[in-house]
Amino acid sequence: MSITIFSHAACALHRVTEVHPECPERLGAVNDQLIRSGLEYVITQKDATQANKNDLYRAHDVAYVNDVYAKAPSDPENHVWLDPDTVMTAGTLEAALYAAGSGINGIDEIMQSANQRAFCAVRPPGHHATRSAAMGFCVFNNIAVAALYALHEYDIQRIAIIDFDVHHGNGTEDIFLQDDRVLFCSSFQHPLYPNTGTDTISPHVINIPMPAGCEGFEWQAAVRERWFPAIDAFAPDLILVSAGFDGHLEDDMAQFNLREDDYFWIGKELKKLADMHCQGRMLAMLEGGYDFSSLGRSVVAFLKGIL
Repeated sequence: MSITIFSHAACALHRVTEVHPECPERLGAVNDQLIRSGLEYVITQKDATQANKNDLYRAHDVAYVNDVYAKAPSDPENHVWLDPDTVMTAGTLEAALYAAGSGINGIDEIMQSANQRAFCAVRPPGHHATRSAAMGFCVFNNIAVAALYALHEYDIQRIAIIDFDVHHGNGTEDIFLQDDRVLFCSSFQHPLYPNTGTDTISPHVINIPMPAGCEGFEWQAAVRERWFPAIDAFAPDLILVSAGFDGHLEDDMAQFNLREDDYFWIGKELKKLADMHCQGRMLAMLEGGYDFSSLGRSVVAFLKGIL
């Protein structure tokens, strides 16, 4: 049994500027650390395939999806801003379709093969994209596309989505706020972009805002107290993870002080819950993480945890 990693070279086609933090080199840093990790004997690597419009329509308004397609530039010299932080260039739509499609591939993998865990090393990320808008570097909500595909195509009744990116997964919350088939758990620095998630009232949304300077032991204690009993009571058929590693102390996009050991720990604990409730089935998708070295190291630590 191994972890299947889905990615695609086309995910590098989306480039905003040479200095933008959400850049193709992020995936190169992950791949470099995977090579150094010695995990090749437990990793199966596969190319992702593209999501289609019907896949996207489950998570997003039809008008929004069609608008993204219509606005996609064909000229490499052109670009289109979808929101103040999210730009489309000539390669963005293709990259975003492979990123969203990788989650569908991951669902098929963990439902149909002996590999019970999958990780999607893709970009652009997705958890800020709402039902009707791009936001925060995110075009399509990759984890939501995967979750709704699983609910539509398989005998899945309940999904837990765990988001430990340092920014609140506002887009995922927006899509599933009224859907009691999904338990959404998000931990994030507050105050910090997008400045949401602190006043959500829902029995199936568990947000953990934490202050700048949060240490790993504080984050672990909050997660252990707030998330794990709720996940256990919810008894999900599937666990999906928005895996953002920008809470690492070396990442200057925020002011959390998490380390590789914390990402190993959350992987290990989620694996226990998946083994208990989901026949071990877990899919994780890359979200944030912008310091190349700590991103690569943290992904490897998380993968070791879910092993």
